[in-house]
Amino acid sequence: MIVHELSVAMNMIEMAESACVEQGYSRVEAVSIRVGRASGIMRDALVFAFDCAKAGTLAADARLDIEDVPVGGACNDCHAEFSVEEAFVFNCPACGGKSFQITSGQELHIVELEVDS
Repeated sequence: MIVHELSVAMNMIEMAESACVEQGYSRVEAVSIRVGRASGIMRDALVFAFDCAKAGTLAADARLDIEDVPVGGACNDCHAEFSVEEAFVFNCPACGGKSFQITSGQELHIVELEVDS
């Protein structure tokens, strides 16, 4: 749903602008983020929303750099640690067990801002 991604994009831009102003910079050139595949964020929708939301802001010409984070988990049955590219995990890829903990892939973090004075 694009409304969710638009809200996320607007919050990212607001945070980037706030950091820019606090540090005395005049423009955001890039926002780098880490997005987990199981975060519920649709990458294409987020890029579109970011491009729409940045107009008229200090990030008007900024690019959005996205690092995809695969889903990682730890099996409670065989104790294997695993990483998968799919957004949804239904069983341990090593033993087929259905008891596991998700350890990564649900995050959404701003990791870096590129700014210009």
